[in-house]
Amino acid sequence: MKKILSSLLLVASSQAADSIGSWFEEGSTKANIKYYYIDTNKDIPNKPSTSAHANSVGGQLGYTTGNWNGFQTGATFMTTNGFALPNAVDTSILARDNGVRLDGDPSGNTAQKSFAVLGEAFIKYGYQDFSVLYGRKVINTPLINAKEVRMLPSAIQGILVDYSLNDETKVGASYLTHFKQRTSDVFVNIVKHALGDNTRAVTGDDEQDVFILDGFFQGEKVSLKAYNYYTDDFMNSLYLETGYKNKLDSKLSYSADAQFINQKSVGTADDNLAEPLSLTGGKRIGVNAFGLKTDITYGESSLGLAFSKVLSNSDRHDSLVLPWDGTPLFTNMITSNDLFQSNYGKALNADSIYIGGSAGVKLAYTQKYDFTGVKGFKTVLSYLNVDNSKFLNNQRDYNAVVSYGVGDFSLALKGIWVRHNSSANTQGTVSQIDKLTQYRVIANYKF
Repeated sequence: MKKILSSLLLVASSQAADSIGSWFEEGSTKANIKYYYIDTNKDIPNKPSTSAHANSVGGQLGYTTGNWNGFQTGATFMTTNGFALPNAVDTSILARDNGVRLDGDPSGNTAQKSFAVLGEAFIKYGYQDFSVLYGRKVINTPLINAKEVRMLPSAIQGILVDYSLNDETKVGASYLTHFKQRTSDVFVNIVKHALGDNTRAVTGDDEQDVFILDGFFQGEKVSLKAYNYYTDDFMNSLYLETGYKNKLDSKLSYSADAQFINQKSVGTADDNLAEPLSLTGGKRIGVNAFGLKTDITYGESSLGLAFSKVLSNSDRHDSLVLPWDGTPLFTNMITSNDLFQSNYGKALNADSIYIGGSAGVKLAYTQKYDFTGVKGFKTVLSYLNVDNSKFLNNQRDYNAVVSYGVGDFSLALKGIWVRHNSSANTQGTVSQIDKLTQYRVIANYKF
């Protein structure tokens, strides 16, 4: 962060005072105040049922300057503050990742603390179709994502470069050094966050960085996305997606999409994980997954069907490795990643549709109600069935969401019911929870 501030001061000192004034006058502010309630109940075989809940209020306040000789700078302050907390706290809207990182306890005293963090702080330079950004930023990509389904988003620190070839095609390159999980106020080395205390045992070093190359094409009906994430001595991940959409008339439209993911360990990690006593039990990372989905929309109604499959490979660690809040499969549900694979050091764990061998089928129905004359209401009903030969019982997810939005205010009520919620440890051993039930209330005011 000292480098960011030094760069800002250097730019500012080289320009006239009246230019600095207009730079800030032409800036923009973004803010939101959020209230979040969450209640989670679990029935675990041969153990007492558990119940935990939490309340939090907080949000974000950000400012980005205007464009001054191609330069912009910005910052976003983020905070989450628990209140009326019970004896058993659901820490997933507080400092859960801090608890895992510092105490190894996702529900302990550290995990229950409120916090504030400068989640974004960046300087950006743009010239014609080219831009480069350095600093902290919230980003959304398939495997490194903000995961904005909790109180605050996750964020990265690094350099991001983008170039527009034309109105339809863009390419980019990124060099990422740090990651802040959504329930933490600390930017940790991005690979250290993934592997925790096992970083050196896997990669041969205490820190590594992530390089990303990406490309996009957005035509009138056809779209293409490609991402390649590479970390020397850890892992390479390739993500490909293509889509087609068509509007038949003013009310009826449809879309079809396909995705493919390949992950494999590289360099030192490829050698170290192959050792019999390694974290994965002698298995190198080797994952292939694909997904298909289609959506049909008629007026204010939409029906979606999705399928995904993570191919099984008994000779490899075959579960998707998702330490940076990516939940990329089309079959992803609200409850997916509920075991916090993106918590500190948990990269080689997995859950639900992301476990090697899992096949998921998802059905979702969305309905808006503007036609009634009362605008802003929407309901979403979703169902997921996950089949895997490693499972004693198929996992079944049921999600129901009722939301209302008017102007800058929104309110969402979410109900989540899961039978046989499944997770896999680093060596692929699967365990299941009989029942998981969760309720959420989220109120958000943006201005």
